[in-house]
Amino acid sequence: MAVPVSQMFTVAQYVITQKLKRVKQYPLVLMLEPLFRCNLACAGCGKIQYPEHVLDKRLTPEQCWQAADECGAPIVSIPGGEPLIHPEMPEIIRGLTQRKKYVYLCTNGILLQRKLADYTPSKYLTFSVHMDGLKDEHDLAVCRDGVYDVAINGIRAALKRGFRVTTNTTLFDDADPERMRTFFDEMMQLGVEGMMISPGYSYDKAPDQNGFLKRSRTHDLFSKLLNNRKRSWQFNQSPLFLEFLMGKREYQCTPWGNPTYNVFGWQKPCYLLQEGYVSTFKELLRETKWEQYGTGHNPKCADCMVHCGYEATAVEDTFSSWKGFAGTVKATLFPNFT
Repeated sequence: MAVPVSQMFTVAQYVITQKLKRVKQYPLVLMLEPLFRCNLACAGCGKIQYPEHVLDKRLTPEQCWQAADECGAPIVSIPGGEPLIHPEMPEIIRGLTQRKKYVYLCTNGILLQRKLADYTPSKYLTFSVHMDGLKDEHDLAVCRDGVYDVAINGIRAALKRGFRVTTNTTLFDDADPERMRTFFDEMMQLGVEGMMISPGYSYDKAPDQNGFLKRSRTHDLFSKLLNNRKRSWQFNQSPLFLEFLMGKREYQCTPWGNPTYNVFGWQKPCYLLQEGYVSTFKELLRETKWEQYGTGHNPKCADCMVHCGYEATAVEDTFSSWKGFAGTVKATLFPNFT
């Protein structure tokens, strides 16, 4: 099972509680960015293009904890930049896990092995290692040779110490379905808990603007990836979201489901678009014109099918009706049944 029962129960209880309270806009995952600085310069990433004075900024542990408390989401994802660069990251993690938040600490794996001693294995902490395919594809994506091997060694070391480990893969237009299916086999043989996959979104600041997926290409690619999938493959995400990527379901984005807090404040409207910042989560919900975003509402959103926009929609679908719940059960138990 890709997600522990305790985590699934916590998320289900949280979502059902929101629905019983008739809350329409609730967060599922807090995207917490304590810094933008990174030790890689990936062609598809727009974060490290900020000026030096911005890259030098850090959120304090207290700011991170306050954001988690204010938001209330049961899951906290910590992307970057490279979070393991942050000197106070172990303290940030301790504070979040003490709050019983399920934390996904995203890392490119370069520093993972040497930093493991700073952390304690817990059901609340998962190292989510960014892996963009097999060795050749991954090293090309991160623009540096040898990173794949370093990351693999970090994963092995983390698993040996008893940490939860998942992988996080962003796919671009040049992805080869057969090579990616082999990659899935290798990650499962390595022993990771589950895999997360998502199409790349066109960051305005990204150096390479040519490899991002259009919607039709996303459907085609993910259908080839996920049709006739092996039972050994475990994906750490909603099965309905995977069907959405394959073109089997139509969803609208739920941008408030994964709100972002970073060194500038709460980002409007989502992790991927920058339409301004506010100082509180309540302001984010109240002041963002949500109806202006999503497919059919904003040209910037036309080809976006990224998990941080649509995973919350899939989870909402699961708990909105018996049909949605039955669809989730069916997609989980019989992923190859159409």
